[in-house]
Amino acid sequence: MQPRNMSMSGVVDLAAVKAAGEAKAKAEQVRAEAARQGGSAAVSPSALVIDVDEAGFERDVLQRSAEVPVVLDFWAEWCEPCKQLGPLLERLAVEYNGRFLLAKIDVDANQMLMQQFGIQGIPAVFAVVAGQALPLFQGAVPEAQIRETLDQLIQVGEERFGLTGIAVDADADASAPAARPAGPYDALLEAAMSALDAGDLAGAVQAYKNVLADDPAHPEAKLGLAQAELLTRVQDLDPGAVRRNAADKPADVAAQIAAADLDLVGGHVQDAFGRLVETVRRTAGEDRNAARLRLLELFEVIGSDDPRVTAARQALARVLF
Repeated sequence: MQPRNMSMSGVVDLAAVKAAGEAKAKAEQVRAEAARQGGSAAVSPSALVIDVDEAGFERDVLQRSAEVPVVLDFWAEWCEPCKQLGPLLERLAVEYNGRFLLAKIDVDANQMLMQQFGIQGIPAVFAVVAGQALPLFQGAVPEAQIRETLDQLIQVGEERFGLTGIAVDADADASAPAARPAGPYDALLEAAMSALDAGDLAGAVQAYKNVLADDPAHPEAKLGLAQAELLTRVQDLDPGAVRRNAADKPADVAAQIAAADLDLVGGHVQDAFGRLVETVRRTAGEDRNAARLRLLELFEVIGSDDPRVTAARQALARVLF
């Protein structure tokens, strides 16, 4: 596990050794200044997990990384593996009790950060230690592997940069406001999420449909149903075979639709939309309608307010009319 400079060039060279030494010195200066001012105050357990955007990245990540390793969780609302990994990382952040800080970054709202870190798919997890970026892992990996990676990260922080973590006040959350009252569909939505966690896609689909039967416009249920149905469609696909088939048969609408589903599940949203818009453009009749309807279904997975959906809707309108 070797640090690299925050230039994000993707190349580790001899300058990294010098950069690491400078980063350690800077971290020591930051800690000395904090000690001179009375030391850093203890934080609540809930403060160990933060949302970070481009505007606050320097303050919330780079500066904090002089005190404690900061783990970056790049995620998106439409990414199902992210929904499995995110809660696990949040639980571990609390369990590790200040040995690392978890910063969650929504890639849809922070495209520049995604590009700077060279992320090709999500979930993707990095760390920043004394201003140095460390790639950790990509995808939803087993908890045992995550723990091993975190232990290595903490060891690097301590041995190379002298980072010992931040103090946590376990009682600080006791006075937090009570949780909001349960809504009329919370039990059904929770059942859907539990089914997803258990790999019961059919159960999740049914739970979301139960909500929509009573409230057809319920936004969370509509989004959840679209995502669960997408996962159902791709769960038994052979990704290699699907992509070869789509490449070999550009006029095969079913092949292009299956490839678009895999594109979306893999986080390649614009590729999925572009593939189906092009399929609509070069087809007619039932084939065109099948591609158009699948594109509309994928819009539901991402959400109508996403700018990529807006752009794809405009592209679809141009090829249709």
